[in-house]
Amino acid sequence: MLAKGQAVIQYMEQLAPKHVAMEGDKIGLQLGSLQKDIKCVLTALDVNEAVVDEAIKLGADLIVAHHAIIFRPLAQLQTDTPMGKVYEKLIKHDIAVYIAHTNLDVTDGGMNDWMAEALGIEPGEALEDIHTDRLHKLVVFVPKDHHRQVLEAILNAGAGAIGQYSHCSFNTEGQGTFIPGAETDPYIGTPGKLETVEEMRIETIVPESLQKRVIQAMLKSHPYEEVAYDLYPMDLKGRTFGLGRVGKLREPATLGEFVERVKEKLDVPFVRVVGDLNRPLRKAAVVGGSGGKYWKASMFRGADVLVTGDIDYHTAQDAQMAGIALIDPGHNAEKIMKAKVAEWLEQKLREGKYETKVFASGIDTEPFRFI
Repeated sequence: MLAKGQAVIQYMEQLAPKHVAMEGDKIGLQLGSLQKDIKCVLTALDVNEAVVDEAIKLGADLIVAHHAIIFRPLAQLQTDTPMGKVYEKLIKHDIAVYIAHTNLDVTDGGMNDWMAEALGIEPGEALEDIHTDRLHKLVVFVPKDHHRQVLEAILNAGAGAIGQYSHCSFNTEGQGTFIPGAETDPYIGTPGKLETVEEMRIETIVPESLQKRVIQAMLKSHPYEEVAYDLYPMDLKGRTFGLGRVGKLREPATLGEFVERVKEKLDVPFVRVVGDLNRPLRKAAVVGGSGGKYWKASMFRGADVLVTGDIDYHTAQDAQMAGIALIDPGHNAEKIMKAKVAEWLEQKLREGKYETKVFASGIDTEPFRFI
């Protein structure tokens, strides 16, 4: 059985929820339709003509990419321009394009965690908090004979997480009353007659990022036609999503030694470096993409070095005078996401018993050549 496009994207948004993206970011479905069977998914950093040709060759119906193909509003769509040709090929071959950008950057187990892990940076804190999940209290009333079924469905969907504890809930017994309407087909009771039923009240916490998923699981597992439930906003803060990562190096190194590690692990031929190559490093920060402005935040959190792309001349000067080292592997170092996203989707599709295939793009989209 092949997965529908919406099913693939639901898995993707479990990894990178759309609502945690930075304001104004161009994410989500940018071209095509998800209302179709997906035979093959291609993951890519960028979508250019070579990547589209690769998708056509593989028979891909969907490209999941990091960088947007439509970043500014289109005044017209001319197919004789370079990007117009890309759009034309995608449309003619019915290939949809879905973008996960800053939501993939900030999520736990996403871009910045992948880069930190590759460079041997221990799990630490974010450099800047972008989004904090709002928490809601879910209360639902269930007939006693379906209590365990509904409870497990809710908790297995992700509700009930408090700190390092999961599957937290509170359950009380009580009596529910209702009169089924004339056109109803009640699980319990008779239309037009007052019914009193022994029920269980389930209370648990639901983070905003999982709210839709939890409610769907609850409704699917509940026997009633009309489910009685409440959802209350809470003042308590949930999980925080942040940009960048900073932590201790598992293996302390000199700046020169760490440069070689960056080149190897991020698969880049050259880097630009600011700082004394003999300087010992104990703590490092990393920001995928263009993160030069985070050198002060990195320094404030005790980092000896910041690894990020697109560092400009004056930022390099300021950081050098302030005493923090910089390593610029280029924006394209984010290509680490291709294999990681492919691995995530492949695992989820396999768990769902789908036959949809997933490939990581092998196309090098680095625009610069180092001579």
